Amino acid sequence: MLAVGIVSLLAIYITSSVVLAADIYVASDGNDDWSGSLERPNNNRTDGPLASIAGAQKVVRTLTAEEPDRTEPIVIEIAGGTYRLDSPIRFTPDDSGTEAAPIIYRAKDDQRPIFSGGTVLTGWQVDADGRWQLDLPEVAKGDWYFSQIFVDNQRRFRPRLPKSGYYKIAKDLPPSPAAEGKGFDQLAFSGDEIQSDWSNLTDVEVIAFHQWTASRMRIAEVDAENKTVRFSGHTYGTSYWTKFAAGHRFLVVGVKESLSEPGEWYLDRRSGRLTYIPLPGETPDKVQVVAPRLRHLLQLEGDVENKQFLEHVRFEGLSFAHTNWQTPATGQSNPQAEVNLGAAVWARAARNITFSRCVVRHTGEYAMALGTGCKHNTVESCELVDLGAGGIKIGRALPTNWVELRVLPKDEDLYVSHQTVRNCTIAHAGRLHSAGIGIWIGNAAHNKILHNHVHDLYYSAFSIGWVWGYGKSISHHNELGFCHAHDIGQGVLSDMGCIYTLGISPGTTIHDNRFHDVTSYSYGGWGLYTDEGSTGIVMKNNLVYRCSRGGFHQHYGRENQIVNNILVQGGQHQIQRTRTEDHTSFFFERNIVAWDNDSPLLGSNWRDNNFKLNRNVYWHGGKPVKFPGDLTIDGWREKRGQDVDSIIADPLFVDPAKDDYRLRDDSPVKKVGFEPFDPTRAGRETPRTLTADLPPVPRAFE
Repeated sequence: MLAVGIVSLLAIYITSSVVLAADIYVASDGNDDWSGSLERPNNNRTDGPLASIAGAQKVVRTLTAEEPDRTEPIVIEIAGGTYRLDSPIRFTPDDSGTEAAPIIYRAKDDQRPIFSGGTVLTGWQVDADGRWQLDLPEVAKGDWYFSQIFVDNQRRFRPRLPKSGYYKIAKDLPPSPAAEGKGFDQLAFSGDEIQSDWSNLTDVEVIAFHQWTASRMRIAEVDAENKTVRFSGHTYGTSYWTKFAAGHRFLVVGVKESLSEPGEWYLDRRSGRLTYIPLPGETPDKVQVVAPRLRHLLQLEGDVENKQFLEHVRFEGLSFAHTNWQTPATGQSNPQAEVNLGAAVWARAARNITFSRCVVRHTGEYAMALGTGCKHNTVESCELVDLGAGGIKIGRALPTNWVELRVLPKDEDLYVSHQTVRNCTIAHAGRLHSAGIGIWIGNAAHNKILHNHVHDLYYSAFSIGWVWGYGKSISHHNELGFCHAHDIGQGVLSDMGCIYTLGISPGTTIHDNRFHDVTSYSYGGWGLYTDEGSTGIVMKNNLVYRCSRGGFHQHYGRENQIVNNILVQGGQHQIQRTRTEDHTSFFFERNIVAWDNDSPLLGSNWRDNNFKLNRNVYWHGGKPVKFPGDLTIDGWREKRGQDVDSIIADPLFVDPAKDDYRLRDDSPVKKVGFEPFDPTRAGRETPRTLTADLPPVPRAFE
């Protein structure tokens, strides 16, 4: 009975920590030499709040040492304001709480403490043309460089060529002798897109788009006569999807001579001079310009080698902003999802950590990463917006090495599992790295991704699995439910889905989601996408509409169950299957498939019969529904034995013109056993509020 009482009391502490009195206070006008026991400085300023989380950590360590049997949380209350960081905030196992007495770092009331890795730039001079200029000695000395600035909380971009649209690669080139066998390092252009006499040529970057990723490379030299450029690094590997292929697109970024449009800026690495062309109405005395310095803001570092974990810490109502990233000399080229990149907030060997009502914004890489040894962590009611890459990486994301990502850890205690991401917004991602994922799960199990809103990305919203083919996987029993994802791809990359899965993943369920408006550049814009080796996955009760390729695609996999979904208005086809195999690819049953364009129902490869389609409702807007070989449904049944109990009928949606795909009471779908579900339940349970006052995030690629 006593144990039950303690657990109940703890639940009250955790879910309603704002009612707890603070033990320690932190404020932007505090002092780390003070006790931290006062909320405000005393009259003679001899005592008051602390000035930093680092100062609070020292006091917390003293408290936990003095009270090892404490049964109440230790609460650190942080006043609003901006806290400029000289180095990342670092937590180690010594900063742990206990199950009975967690450590809570919370914002005061509704205030918004912001932990910034950036510097406010002041001292601008305005030249005769109205351009703002600022000399930064640290840049000239080589101690600082940045590729992002934020003006009144809005991202501004360096000049790019062309100003809109893309250039096209003229022809295929082999690697140079230095890169042969390693990757591709040469690109061919056709006109004057790249010029050898540009200022600071080796700082100019080329973003070259492949299929599902892009490489960002720095120029080493330009051969103007032969119209070729060689980069100082090379792409990752020599596969076809890593080369700079003829006809593929590219952009040029950071050309000093192309600085011309309001909102653009240029940083001269050699002179240290920053030049900014203001937008109409902007003046140096009225706006705040921030340039990032730190790559990481919060590091939760348990001891992986000795399995000493950081545990039982909560962060409530805190904001983390402004992280730096610059293209290394070797470039940025990654096979998929930019998983080699870091994150503003990251953890390894961390357990029972909670982020509640927190914000991560204005990043150069991912917002968050939960890596090796992380278990039972929660991210709830958080908002991750304006991101250089993606939102959250869960799994073998740290250390950030592609080879290590594909090698399973030998110690099961270091597996990643039981993370929860709930009621979060992840939006406006891929602003530097277009292939960033909303939520990425790699070789991790028992994770719950529920009631999130993910939108405005250039690649997949969710990605789960990450073992190619049928190799050993430790991904299983992951749940993606009641999420709303839309405006994915946006014509920038290809081969994507709102949900993208890889490898064997028994017990994984994708259910009750609302996925729509997926637009790929060329092939591969799907809502539900089971890629290489996907096995044992159930996709149920999902509403999918307006996907440029189709509602569902399986490249290859085994015995996945695609049941009770509504797939509407696929672009090039409605359902796609790519590879024949000697086992059952998937079961596609009790689904509604409706469309009124001229695309076919089934696209690509249906040559064998190792799939099971049955009890579906098909509706082509009153037009004939045809199956492979130009068969009617009767011929399809007779020749293949498929769709024996399926029907062709109008499902009678409530108001499809307004994307209301609920079913009318007189819908015929019950004849096949379809079970109506409510797609309006998908998305956040509470609205976005923490970042609602931020200005719009501009697009990065057009």
